Amino acid sequence: MSLIQTLQVFEALDTVYASGQTVVELLSAYSRPTVTVTRIGGPKGATDFVRIVIPGTAGKLVDGTAPTLGIVGRLGGIGARPARIGLVSDADGAVAAIAAALKLAHMQTQGDSLPGDVVIATHICPDAPTRPHEPVDFMDSPVDTEDMNEQEVSAEMDAVLSIDTTKGNRIINHKGYAISPTVKEGYILRVSDDLLRIMEMSSGKPAVTFPITTQDITPYGNGVYHLNSILQPSIATAAPVVGVAITAESVVPGCGTGASHETDIALASKFAVEVAKEFSRGTCHFFDTAEYALLQKLYGSLAHLQRRQSVQD
Repeated sequence: MSLIQTLQVFEALDTVYASGQTVVELLSAYSRPTVTVTRIGGPKGATDFVRIVIPGTAGKLVDGTAPTLGIVGRLGGIGARPARIGLVSDADGAVAAIAAALKLAHMQTQGDSLPGDVVIATHICPDAPTRPHEPVDFMDSPVDTEDMNEQEVSAEMDAVLSIDTTKGNRIINHKGYAISPTVKEGYILRVSDDLLRIMEMSSGKPAVTFPITTQDITPYGNGVYHLNSILQPSIATAAPVVGVAITAESVVPGCGTGASHETDIALASKFAVEVAKEFSRGTCHFFDTAEYALLQKLYGSLAHLQRRQSVQD
């Protein structure tokens, strides 16, 4: 269970003083993970990008062959100060990702290291701006999507879970979390049977999925509507990407405070940890490689959907 780690992270980040150093201190008790912090500024402020690497026993860091899972905590910011006081709903993705890192690090001290490396990335900004969005306002970010992807998505990731608060819509009416179909190089593939199995096993309930559209897997800033930024990591990698949406039954703005539910965050974090266990052992696949090859043979590449376009192009 990742509830202890979730509560620990939640309380550590619920402050105007939260930064990348906060995450470094959370993981300071563990010797094996490496934590790096990169501060990036933009016209709307600055944020600390945090990258946590949990080494595996047979992963790439030791010249092994076990695959690497990427876990991205996607968000605009953990706070919207001074407009809002406290941790905002949008912070859930960062909390879940860091809680997963803490759990994996603690497992290693108990003798339970995974075969493959796990790379966790997110960013910490306690004073991010907000922006209008339908049906409720979103959190904005001090930096743009390209900067986020450059810092959070890396070449060694063989598959990516993108965890993001997804409550500001009327598409998902479920409290807890839901997963998306797999996205790979412009293709929206069918939902992974292995991920459905792990979700049902770890939650004890029937799996919940959510629909995505072509618009959602295109770059932000192209003028079309996006559910949110949960699938934006898919535009920066050839690896398969699955969105893990932390959800609500009601429509909740990303900049809303008092709207995070620790048990839901913990469930999403636990799901990420369980996926990491199986993916690194080769017992969890994000997509059917033969079917994907057939799609490409029949219809060609859709990788152009990963590139930003404009009506002038």
